Order: sequence, then C-alpha cells, then structure tokens
Amino acid sequence: MNFDSDMLMAGGGLNGLTLAIALRSAGFAVTIVDPQPVETRSSQDFDGRSYALSIGSQRVLHALGLWSDLAAKAQPILEIKVTDGRAGEGPSPLMLTFDHAEIEEGPMGFMVEDRHLRPLLLDAVKDAGLSHLAGKKVGDQVPDASGVTSQISTRKKLRTRVLVGCDGKTSSVAARAGIKRTGWKYGQTALVAAISHEKPNNGIAHQFFMPSGPLAILPLTGNRCSIVWTENHTKAAEIQALDDEEYINELRPRFGSFLGDISLAGARFTFPLELSIANSFVAERIALVGDAAHAVHPIAGQGLNAGLKDVAALAEVLTDAQRRGEDIGRSDVLERYQQWRRFDAMTLGIATDGFNRLFSNDNPLIRGLRDLGLGAVNSMPGLRRGFIREAAGLTGDLPRLAQGRPL
Repeated sequence: MNFDSDMLMAGGGLNGLTLAIALRSAGFAVTIVDPQPVETRSSQDFDGRSYALSIGSQRVLHALGLWSDLAAKAQPILEIKVTDGRAGEGPSPLMLTFDHAEIEEGPMGFMVEDRHLRPLLLDAVKDAGLSHLAGKKVGDQVPDASGVTSQISTRKKLRTRVLVGCDGKTSSVAARAGIKRTGWKYGQTALVAAISHEKPNNGIAHQFFMPSGPLAILPLTGNRCSIVWTENHTKAAEIQALDDEEYINELRPRFGSFLGDISLAGARFTFPLELSIANSFVAERIALVGDAAHAVHPIAGQGLNAGLKDVAALAEVLTDAQRRGEDIGRSDVLERYQQWRRFDAMTLGIATDGFNRLFSNDNPLIRGLRDLGLGAVNSMPGLRRGFIREAAGLTGDLPRLAQGRPL
C-alpha cells in the first residue's frame, strides 16, 4: 500500500508543529494541514500572547534542538506567589510562595512570547523539509485496516498511516471519529493582555485569587508582564469593550501598585473558559493531542505543557513501535499512548476544576479555610517542594523528550 506520508497533522498550532518536528527527527514522513495561512502564524509583531513553559516543556524543545535559539528571549520564572483577596483590598497576609532555589533544576519554568516560539517552530518545519499545507483543512477522514484517507479541503486526498488531531477543543477530527467529550462551561471569560510596568518583575509570577476568578501576573523580559484575568462573562464583555485607558483603570485595583504604574503593551484578547476532555484520546488510525484531547481551566497555566507532554508521549510510542517493526497505526499501539496520557490529563482537569471552584467564590468560611490552607502549605517545605516539582513537569513517568533526551 502506498502512502503519501506516515502521519498527517490536522492542525498547525504549537502542538502540531512540535509533534511534526519530533516525528521527523525520528525519520517519519509527516504532512501538516493548517487552516491558517503561514503569514497569520508567523508574525513577529508583539501582540501580547505568551506561554508559561515548564522545565519538562523546555526540555522537549531542547531535545529537538530548538531551545538554544529561544533561551535568550525567554524570561525565567524564579518565584511564584499565590495569594487570596479582593480587588482594591490587597492580598491576604497568608500567602504561598514557591522559590526556584527549592529544586536543583534551576528556574521553575520560562515565559516565552508567541512571536518568538511560533516562528521558530515554523522555521524548523521548513528546515526539516516537512510538507506544510497552509490555508487548508481536513474535510473528511476514512480509516481502514491499513491506513486513513483524508480529504484536504475539496480537491485532494492524502493517504497516511495515522491521522493526528491537533485541531483544538472543538476538534473536527474527534467529532468525525465519533469521539464524545465530557466537561462543562465555567461561565467565566479570561481577559489576556501584556502590561508594561515601572519596576522590575524579578522573574516573579503572581496568582491572585479574587471572588470572580484568578488574576495571573506572569513575568516577561524587560519591565513587562502577561496577565490572564478571569471574570464572569458579562463583566468580562464590559471590560473588553472599554478603551485602553479605561481598561487599565479597571485593572489597577486588582493588579495593585507593587510594580509601579502600569500601561498596556500589546493587543487584548478574550476566550471563554471550560473543561472539555475527550472520552477517548484514540480511535481507529487516529490520535488526539493538546486541546483536541483535553482543554482545562488556565488556573495553573498548564495547557500548553500538557499538550507538549502528549507530543512527547505520542512521538515516543510511535517511534518505538516503528523500531520494533509494528504497524504504528494499529489499535494496540495507539492505546499505549492513551494509557500513558489520559489519566494524567484527567487528573489535571479535576485539579484545575477543583481549584477554580474553591477560590472563585466569596464565602467567608471558605475564604478563611483556604487562607489557612495556603499558610499551612507554605510552612511545609517538603509538600511545597512537591508542588514545585509537579508544576515544573518533573514528576511521573516522563517521556524521553521531556527528560531532555532524543527519541
């Protein structure tokens, strides 16, 4: 049976691009089909979008030979402060502090701007000679015993051994495969923007829990930070409709004055928040990664990190199967990937859901108990260190790429 390539990536976002690069490094022929034009994906103008990469995710990029070009543009996360309180009143005196000095691996993670990461991945795809069909989409898929035939837009069919859905939480690949999803909407919207400030951030990330939802203040290079600000849908829509000056005025009592005066430093975005986990991460000749498999609340900043764990695990499963002479698209091979990743993704979803419900309310009793809880954890070095290692992507059964090792 002739194949156009071994794998087809349906979706050209960060997870799809990274997986394609990883599989190419193991000798696979890969085709990427991306609905977005390359020009849309590759802009290097600063628009405020950025990501918190765990040490595990940084190691994936290092193992693929990508980190050295990104390192100088990344902001190390040296400390994380978790506080509870209300807008305009400041944080509770009982706070939880995580310090990178408590682990041996260095910074707990890195903040990386989209304008640096995405073009780097696109250049690596081009350098690897991967087939990249931009401005196209997978319109249909027909799996069979030996492969899967995918309709590309309306003109072309591609025959591959495996189809990988990297097409987000409304994944068409998953829907066509009959994979249902479990989850719910939170009635919350995240407002995302980049902020300039007078004082240095010193690599400190802040998570401020307010009754309406958390405000994450994440350090970028220079005197800048990225915010992920959660409000209910109605309030978020009102804030997003404000002009820039009014927007900042609305943010100030929540942000506080610890970094001096603040101003907008990029575009403003919003996205609705929900929990959405695929009931299966695999189907006949199909695997799902990233948000196509699991979309969780951004309260812990683990969305992209979870996706890159999928990438590392699936790349390892397929590479090892190929080296053993197995059919990489066979159900028992793809099931190994699901067994490796689904429990971890479910656990992350439950944890982020629980934290959001615990902290996104103003019940006086619950507020008192959670403040005491933050203070108690802060006084237990062993437990605190465990949380740091978990957030840094250093625990569990890590794929080789997440250990910084090649496939």
